[in-house]
Amino acid sequence: MVERPVVQLRLPPSLWAILFALVASQPWLAGCGPATTPTESTTTQGPDATPSSTPPTGGATGSSETTKSTPAAASAEPASEELVPYDPPPLAELDAKAGWIDQTVGDSLAMWKAELAQTKPICTVEEALSLENDSNEKNAKILSALGRQPASDSEVDYDATFNRHFGRDVKSTNPIMISATEEFDVAGLMGFGLFGADWRFNPMASKDTVVSWQTSADRMMDKVVMRKDCTWSDGKPITAHDVVFSFQTIMNPKVPVPAMRGGTDKLRWVHAYDDYTLVYFHKEALATNVWNLSFTVIPKHIYGESIKEDVTLQDSPTHVKYENEPVSGGPYVLSKRVRGQEIVMTRRDDWYIVNGQQVRDKPYFKEIRFRVITDPNTALLALKTGELDEMMLLPEMWQTQTSGEEFYKYATKAHGPEWTSFHFAWNTKSPFFSDLRVRQAMAYLFDYDEMLGKLFHGLYRQSAGPFPSDAWWAPKPYPEPFKRNIDKAEELLDAAGWVDDDGDGVREKVIDGKPTKFEFSIICPSAPERVQLCTLLKECLDQVGIVCNVKPLEGTVLIQKLMDKDFQAAFGGWGTGSDPDTSENLWKTGEPRNYSSFSNPEVDELFAAGRREFDREKRAVVYGRIHNLVFEAQPYTWLYTRNSFYAFSKQLRGYAFSPRGPYNYGPGLSAIYKVKK
Repeated sequence: MVERPVVQLRLPPSLWAILFALVASQPWLAGCGPATTPTESTTTQGPDATPSSTPPTGGATGSSETTKSTPAAASAEPASEELVPYDPPPLAELDAKAGWIDQTVGDSLAMWKAELAQTKPICTVEEALSLENDSNEKNAKILSALGRQPASDSEVDYDATFNRHFGRDVKSTNPIMISATEEFDVAGLMGFGLFGADWRFNPMASKDTVVSWQTSADRMMDKVVMRKDCTWSDGKPITAHDVVFSFQTIMNPKVPVPAMRGGTDKLRWVHAYDDYTLVYFHKEALATNVWNLSFTVIPKHIYGESIKEDVTLQDSPTHVKYENEPVSGGPYVLSKRVRGQEIVMTRRDDWYIVNGQQVRDKPYFKEIRFRVITDPNTALLALKTGELDEMMLLPEMWQTQTSGEEFYKYATKAHGPEWTSFHFAWNTKSPFFSDLRVRQAMAYLFDYDEMLGKLFHGLYRQSAGPFPSDAWWAPKPYPEPFKRNIDKAEELLDAAGWVDDDGDGVREKVIDGKPTKFEFSIICPSAPERVQLCTLLKECLDQVGIVCNVKPLEGTVLIQKLMDKDFQAAFGGWGTGSDPDTSENLWKTGEPRNYSSFSNPEVDELFAAGRREFDREKRAVVYGRIHNLVFEAQPYTWLYTRNSFYAFSKQLRGYAFSPRGPYNYGPGLSAIYKVKK
């Protein structure tokens, strides 16, 4: 049986944080990201968030979540230590002692089809296409009928083009240099990888690229045997040596890819015992080691010599050439690129047909065209006229601009849960927010009802802490979110010493012997929706004698201020990763992305314990305790969790939603197809 390429995003934990900054000025863009990825965790502060996890790869490990950064944010990352060379024992010696345990090598699309087969659609395709999606009941019908897989290949238009929306152009097509959500999507179609995760964040090796995957009994090693029928688009075989070369390149501190090192830096070594046999050596036996196995793979025969001349992988004529004409290891190849306008990917026949035999399923689309349209209203018009096949919708668009015959002539829409939450972050080193009582007062003062009702049209839900309520690692019971209580807030402010003794309407406190007015600034992305939220905070605080100045900033400037802890308060958001451990870089004492400078020794110890616990139920207790401790400390005022809202062409089928939206998981994009007209 042949497998269809599982196109999905897998990002290293650190990468999702970067994505957040990159989407800061474009709130309609999807968040991860990472929090890729099927692997790890979180995105950086910004308007949109993403999860973090493994890097994007092609084929069964392909395109996208998570959450990561801008060049400015990346440059703020701490430098990596030099990789210490390791001379591993012979394979026969390892095999004799390892006690290898077989792990899952799977095809997430086949698994998804099997799950769909257990249920019947709750309405016909015709009824689903006739519905205006204005209720949860209708949304369920649309996804039930239009999210199915084809009964036979005769239903699929294999010559179709999928016209996707990009809110901005990509900066690089080199999968090791990617730093934005759009670049993850492109690289995911061309990249090569061995690992991924399904819609429930269960890790697996891909049947498209892997024969077997085993873990040693002591969990210090993973052994992978690669398939021998994978080739780069220039005809060269893809081998274990490409994987080793990529690992060593990522870990070279002179190569400007610090975000890619998140997770990869937890590996001691990767060794190729022959052209197709790899062993990954871990530094420590941890429950999270599985997420460190997946990283971007680039062709050694292209970059092995050129990197010696240009360690940036960007500036030399050779690297410029391959930026414009990248060699693909995935199911698609770049066939056209007009900067600022479009990127066209074309299906590779030699990906799924090798030596005249079909060895993998044929990808559903002949072409995937990414159209760059920076203005969301212009993009929506293109969707309504059939020029786009999909786009992410803002709440206002969903509620007021996507109804009636004009919209439903060519398109429909659907939504699903997304584990992306947003917050006001308080710098706990600031004299304004070092006191827990003040941070609690902030949570009591904000008008959540106005935010959810007027700004978000009732489409989002209030959040209450760092982890999504329906994740396996969330605390049980889940804490109740704060409700507005001005009286309680004023009691807390008075108790903390912030009072209006002089009657000028502004609270003040004596700090270091000097009267200090309670007047601070909150930085945020310049996107109108983000400014509106911060303005609502300002209005709420005005009522109790606190002056809040709203300061919109460009995304890279915002991220740099966060990294430097050069702020008093900030609006931000984070997406989820595949494992709760990836949020350690947000809450552990001294971590670069612990922007609020939160510190709790028990939380630090719990993160260390969670990595070393292999029983999932026991791990859940650990992370539930972390959630509650962080929520009680209120380094953030948690605001809302976003849902994923999309418009789709009526010709599209097979789309579904995971906590990362419709793309950044397995099977994701590889399950979507167009029906024949």
